[in-house]
Amino acid sequence: MKRLSFELVESVRIAGQQIRANRMRSFLTALGVIIGIVAITLMGSAIGGIDRGVNDSLAVVGDDILYVTKWPWRDIQDWWNYHNRPKIRTEYAEQINEYLAQHPGLPIKLAVPADEMFTNVYRADYAVNAVYTLGTTAEFPRIGRGDLKEGRFFNETESRAGRNVVVLGFDVADALFPGTSPVGQTVRIRDQPFTVVGVASKQGTFLGMFSWDTMVIIPLQAFRRLFLRATEGAQIRVQIDRTRAEEARLELRGIVRRLRGVPPEQPDNFEINTQDSIKKQLDPVRNGLALAGFVITGLALFVGAIGIMNITYVSVKERTREIGTRKALGARRRSILLQFLVEAVAICVVGGAVGLVIAGALAATVAALAPSLPVVFPLWLVLLSMAISVLTGVVSGFAPAVNASRLDPVEALRYE
Repeated sequence: MKRLSFELVESVRIAGQQIRANRMRSFLTALGVIIGIVAITLMGSAIGGIDRGVNDSLAVVGDDILYVTKWPWRDIQDWWNYHNRPKIRTEYAEQINEYLAQHPGLPIKLAVPADEMFTNVYRADYAVNAVYTLGTTAEFPRIGRGDLKEGRFFNETESRAGRNVVVLGFDVADALFPGTSPVGQTVRIRDQPFTVVGVASKQGTFLGMFSWDTMVIIPLQAFRRLFLRATEGAQIRVQIDRTRAEEARLELRGIVRRLRGVPPEQPDNFEINTQDSIKKQLDPVRNGLALAGFVITGLALFVGAIGIMNITYVSVKERTREIGTRKALGARRRSILLQFLVEAVAICVVGGAVGLVIAGALAATVAALAPSLPVVFPLWLVLLSMAISVLTGVVSGFAPAVNASRLDPVEALRYE
């Protein structure tokens, strides 16, 4: 064991000398590995960023919510069948809550109605266009995860009376009231004055696209006055016991079928959506990134491995007399094999380290230029990249190293 340790240390020393002596050749040899490590690292960062962005965005509304809607949250082919469904009535929420009060112990906790529309919000000469406007009840904070930066949410009295009060998203408040508190001030929605009672804390964006901060929340009855009738976005948000999620979904399905008068032999004319539906929509993106990264990484590492194998063979030829001399002085085959194998691995490890530095710099640049895009660079990705580098070195350097260890010392000493 002591001799093996000495041989390994000596092989590392020789490999370092050879890399320093042939810097340009070593760099060009490791170029394939560098490209492969950059590709796999950026791919892993992109996939991890997508997952984090989805989880952070959906955490605002909670992971224990079911959504009763007219439309499914997935791609559909028979669009007309879904279009002809009757709209979701927000009154279902109160009926569901009455049913829950009569049947305690169910895995369903609370139903909250909601309706949505995009509209413009004004204050004096300031305006914010295409604001996500949500109409709901005073119970909405019980199923949400967002906090308020200042002020309060509208209360039950204001909700039932449909008073013109509004909670502004962080960015809307900042745009309409720069440098001042909006609480107690007035904004206009569809030419109707609304008193600001609260401002939501900053919650960020959904994958850098839709921002939860560019929204306003008003009482559902006030929403009805503004938009006259239920929209295509009307829904019931139902909080459940997440430990009994499937039981809750089946129970809710039965309740809603009864409320909508769906006969036993007829299919549902509504959808019960979950956050998993959104995540499944992003699976093709994640899979596409993974496939592209795998192909690019595989090609780059294959080319890199061939280059390293070729250069290692060249190195064996260049040092044939040195190998013969070492064998004549008593060097074992294992020592010769380790020498060239470690050299190949060292080139790959250096290439992997350079690739990680480049990938880290690119990820930092993206994070600086686009702060809303989630960028992750976890430790496991660094370890995986270095493990791939080592494996590439072992695979590419093994055959030349074995060839060097099998050289006949007499023939090697006579080699010109």
